[in-house]
Amino acid sequence: MTGIVVRNLSEQLVVLLRDRILAGRIDADRAIRQDALAAELGVSKIPLREALTRLEQEGLVRLHANRGYFVRELTMDEAEEVYALRLKLEPEVAGVAAMRATDAERDLAIRTLAQLDEVTNAHGDGVGAFNRAFHLALLRPSRQTITTTMLERLHVLGERYVRRHLEPLGRDQRANDEHAQLLQCWLARDASAVAARMYAHIEQTVLDLRREFGNDGGDGVA
Repeated sequence: MTGIVVRNLSEQLVVLLRDRILAGRIDADRAIRQDALAAELGVSKIPLREALTRLEQEGLVRLHANRGYFVRELTMDEAEEVYALRLKLEPEVAGVAAMRATDAERDLAIRTLAQLDEVTNAHGDGVGAFNRAFHLALLRPSRQTITTTMLERLHVLGERYVRRHLEPLGRDQRANDEHAQLLQCWLARDASAVAARMYAHIEQTVLDLRREFGNDGGDGVA
């Protein structure tokens, strides 16, 4: 019974720490202080270490020998890899999902976009999470479980890049417009139009990120 409790706690810590990392609330240039974090969360270091190991497997943190765990820095190389895979997989899967979605799944996509628009317009926290939720709402009805699971992981890895991409003024409104057009095609069950709009949407994000990283004068984000 004790083992089950520890595993459940570890899973909860994975979700909590993942959310903090994706929201940018843990610095990438400082070691994660496990003692302080365990004390803050009221847990022992064993489930916390298990959670950090999971997050390392997800690609969100990196273990440096004799230094501890660090949040992985944002790099254009990683962004290129993540978005190249999304470009190969996501447009077609979204098109298939549009054809297979039930009424309940179509309602969920509509509601999720409304929530994303509300958070974006308020410039509040959680834009990246709602962006991920909207995209996954357009993908899961495909019933392509393996591919969708891969895309879910890519969206987690890409969420911090979404926040980076939306920082310049005006991009959030453009993203809202692109999402609305994408959803309209998806609801119309126009698979070819969905695929084309999804590809263009993802590709534009890559182009914006290249400009952002180029302006930094390097691959990493300070």
